Amino acid sequence: MNKLMFLSDYMEGCHPLVLKRLNETNLESSSGYGTDIYSLAAKEKINKILNEDNDIYFVCGGTQTNFIVIDTILKGYEGVLTIDTSHIATHEAGAIEFSGHKVITLPNINGKIKAEDIDQYMTNFYNDTSYPHMVMPKMVYISYPTEYGTIYSKEELINIRKVCDKYNMYLYCDGARLAYGLKASSNELTFAEFAKFFDVFYIGGTKCGLLMGEAIVIRNNNLKTGFFTSIKMHGGLLAKGRILGIQFDTLFTDNLYFKIGTSAIECASILKEGFKKLNLVEYINSDTNQLFIILDNNKYKELIKYVDVTYFGTYDKNNTIVRFVTSWATKKEDCYKLLDILEKL
Repeated sequence: MNKLMFLSDYMEGCHPLVLKRLNETNLESSSGYGTDIYSLAAKEKINKILNEDNDIYFVCGGTQTNFIVIDTILKGYEGVLTIDTSHIATHEAGAIEFSGHKVITLPNINGKIKAEDIDQYMTNFYNDTSYPHMVMPKMVYISYPTEYGTIYSKEELINIRKVCDKYNMYLYCDGARLAYGLKASSNELTFAEFAKFFDVFYIGGTKCGLLMGEAIVIRNNNLKTGFFTSIKMHGGLLAKGRILGIQFDTLFTDNLYFKIGTSAIECASILKEGFKKLNLVEYINSDTNQLFIILDNNKYKELIKYVDVTYFGTYDKNNTIVRFVTSWATKKEDCYKLLDILEKL
């Protein structure tokens, strides 16, 4: 039998409507580098939802986005403050350090950074009389949702923003899975409300129904100058920019982006309820599209014969932490099949 796929949210190609639109426009000629009518239309739709006039750029992937944004915004002697489990600190092959910027990590609390920890770090930094000899923290990086599938409350974001303003730091959000965070039951924010906390953030497309692509949204006017040229300098400017523009234009037509988020969350909710009925212990409480359970080692070895999942680490000598991820393409019947397999282990 073919394995069930709960490995990640970019295992399939793209949403059928996106593929249809790419095919329909395939033989059209258009201007390059994101100046085509589809890219402009996509930017207009995103800004309309956000009720703002932001600079928006489309690039191909998440690591590329983080690399470009952080290196463009920060001066050579400045670093980015984040948590030990963040994507830039763990799964980007040192891309940020390769650009010359130190990634300064703090311990995570359920996958999140705490405002008081940022404040304490900055207090200690400036209390050290030798701080001019040290890498200066100038940006705070978070993900929404986090790598643990958790999301920040409105109050947490308010407090983090206050600390960033106190120390004149930029706040940047990795939104690779933003659609799933916005549709989570614990989310308290509209898309427009979410955006107002950040100087810059990106809207993930690769993990949310596109073949590839992320949309960088720059809200801080002081960060807008020269950004297009910096994307080019970093090798991120796609000549056939319309390939990304068409995809994002489709994604933000008829609320497809939010429908994708809803679909994945509904499937994750089926799994979450099923895990509970099977008395499977969650490693961390998540209501987004990433779920984590603690599974007996022998049962884990048996499970992966039938299901593609992510090994997330060793819980203890007898148990493994397993991650299950749903996406726009996950079928509800596959969720029930997975639960049936787990019940029989």
